[in-house]
Amino acid sequence: MSEQFLTWEMLGSYSGTLGMVLILTQLTKALPGIVKIPTQLYSYLVALAVMLPTAIFSGRTGIPDLVLLLFNAAVAALSANGGYDALVRAMQGKTE
Repeated sequence: MSEQFLTWEMLGSYSGTLGMVLILTQLTKALPGIVKIPTQLYSYLVALAVMLPTAIFSGRTGIPDLVLLLFNAAVAALSANGGYDALVRAMQGKTE
């Protein structure tokens, strides 16, 4: 069993990226200066910050890979935002 919380392989997966984007966004979105950035845009920037080093350390740095990373970061950010919103609604007993 591994003693690591995260590996680059785990972080490079959809669920690993999604989880880290969600955690980092929620932990940092209220910091001074960041609070002025719309959360959806900020989560996209966080997704890029998570996915870019993962791509670099995994050797996926070709132009096609980096272009795809821009699109995948949008998917991860929107998924993290939607998941968080759904969790908040569920905790408040609201349904849609």
